[in-house]
Amino acid sequence: MTDPTTMGPRELGAFVKRTSTPELRRLMHGDRRPAVLDEIFSNMPEVFRSDRAGALNAVIHWRVGDRPDGRTDDYEMTVAGGRCSVRKGHYLAPDLTLSIGGVDFLSLVTGQAHAVMLVMRGRLKTKGDLGLAAKFPTLFDPPKV
Repeated sequence: MTDPTTMGPRELGAFVKRTSTPELRRLMHGDRRPAVLDEIFSNMPEVFRSDRAGALNAVIHWRVGDRPDGRTDDYEMTVAGGRCSVRKGHYLAPDLTLSIGGVDFLSLVTGQAHAVMLVMRGRLKTKGDLGLAAKFPTLFDPPKV
């Protein structure tokens, strides 16, 4: 299988689009999962749209589930001063918590799935500021594939 950690956002989007759900599930249950998630989260500030953030100051917790051990991979995103930063773990009190499975996360961040549809299907759970939850997807430019 191709190594998604070596791909830019557009290449990753094309990879997710052409890869079957069972193959993506194997990837997200395998030993490459931490590296894949770390790479995606480290690239989020690059696709952040500061022009759409305005004066937003928020802490967003991500909980990416479906790990084989039943736990989640946790990341904290801070939006402040028109900038976005991400770090592994949860440290600050969140304004919004997003909980999602691994394959759905790949689909969401690559533009293959829409956040509203994932919420409606119960595959993306939100807790906290619902206004922020509605605005959040517009703050990033998913790759066009």
